[in-house]
Amino acid sequence: MGDAFCSDCKKHTEVVFDHSAGDTVCSECGLVLESHSIDETSEWRTFANESGDNDPVRVGGPTNPLLTDGGLSTVIAKPNGASGEFLSSSLGRWQNRGSNPDRGLIMAFKTIATMSERDLNWDPPAFGLVLMLWQKYTNAKSLLICEISLFRLGLVATIKDRANEIYKKVEDQKSSRGRNQDALLAACLYIACRQEDKPRTVKEICSVANGATKKEIGRAKEYIVKHLGLEAGQSVEMGTIHAGDFMRRFCSNLGMSNHTVKAATEAVKTSEQFDIRRSPISIAAAVIYIITQLSDDKKLLRDISLATGVAEGTIRNSYKDLYPHVSKIIPAWYANKEDLKNLCSP
Repeated sequence: MGDAFCSDCKKHTEVVFDHSAGDTVCSECGLVLESHSIDETSEWRTFANESGDNDPVRVGGPTNPLLTDGGLSTVIAKPNGASGEFLSSSLGRWQNRGSNPDRGLIMAFKTIATMSERDLNWDPPAFGLVLMLWQKYTNAKSLLICEISLFRLGLVATIKDRANEIYKKVEDQKSSRGRNQDALLAACLYIACRQEDKPRTVKEICSVANGATKKEIGRAKEYIVKHLGLEAGQSVEMGTIHAGDFMRRFCSNLGMSNHTVKAATEAVKTSEQFDIRRSPISIAAAVIYIITQLSDDKKLLRDISLATGVAEGTIRNSYKDLYPHVSKIIPAWYANKEDLKNLCSP
């Protein structure tokens, strides 16, 4: 029931809404004031084939400009609980006969999405040590929280979309045949992370790359950069990796306080002013080691190695290169000269 002006009654009267016909009717004279109105209320019914699926969504997925048909084609999926002979049925045979030029792209995009959300594939000894490290420094009571926070690559949608775009450009050149497909997809993900200023280490990408090795991913990355550069007539912008890009993530893995994280972030930024010929990841690990040694909550070198993925020997060598500049790198508000003298000599 509602209130509206009736042209026949010449006054405001109560009206009745006929939802089945979409009509608005005057309750006094029966005049149809509005017809075929659209019901804008929420839809609570489910239109799924399976009774167990209570999702009321009636629309398909978003369009994908990287696909020929925009991702709007119909794919006949195998029903839940159906026998293995479904694809040999009439519907399955007709679908297999139809040529879908985007079938390979769709499978590749699904693989990239799976890699982006997959848990990091730690080997059992390292998994146990890192789990013990996480619980030691963060007092994590739930293994589930630990797995979600520490052992998942967790890339955002923009990185996945960028990786899809890179792979589409490579696929359009028709020059990737015979190459390791998993390594190519992992390399696209690695390049996308760098271009979106959210870099991940090759070791992290390798752990979700379906068995592709670091060397294979490295070769695939060089291949993609070379061929895309030749197509565009200029070098592919990869984005510069800085040690600070990894700092907050590494500090979080170690459960460091906000005070020490701030000091480590400032220190690693200052270290870029010096000619230290080490990888950004190694510099980040060495700075964390220095900062933690100057704090009350000291971290073991082994723990830092596990949290950053950098070998202990590499951290020592990077520390040796940073030690002559430590008085200029460490913020004055965090440690004074007397504290710096207490650092062990490399």
